[in-house]
Amino acid sequence: MIVLKKILVPTDFSDPSANALRYAKALGDNFGAALHLMHVVNDTSFAYAWMAPEGAVPADIDLRAEMEKHVRVQLDQVLTPEEQKRFRAQLVLKVGSPFLEIVRYAKSEDIDLIVMGTHGRGPIAHMLMGSVAEKVVRKASCPVLTVRHPEHEFVLP
Repeated sequence: MIVLKKILVPTDFSDPSANALRYAKALGDNFGAALHLMHVVNDTSFAYAWMAPEGAVPADIDLRAEMEKHVRVQLDQVLTPEEQKRFRAQLVLKVGSPFLEIVRYAKSEDIDLIVMGTHGRGPIAHMLMGSVAEKVVRKASCPVLTVRHPEHEFVLP
């Protein structure tokens, strides 16, 4: 028998991530599992801060703190307060390489299943950037359910 106690849902706040969250909530309801909702701020984002449209970022702004504050607000809004309680939700923010932080967290928290969306990039973009989902599937110590664009739905809104 399959027993799911902890489900990790990495999110980048995109439509594919929202779709994956729908699946995770359905699984959470069926198994009584807790949801760990995670966003990883790519650490390379800070290296390119000088590329801001206005030129340089003002020296008195702590870019990392501002970004983390913004992400925490977004994470808190993905699930309603009732859903946060129902799923015993853990809202997690990490900074680093997305696939690496996802895999590390899943192992350290003894996650039973990772549910994540895929963007379905074209072959050239995939070759240049790789796929976070593909790397997680290859490296995670637990099963990974990848949810693609809603072409063939099993979980209805």
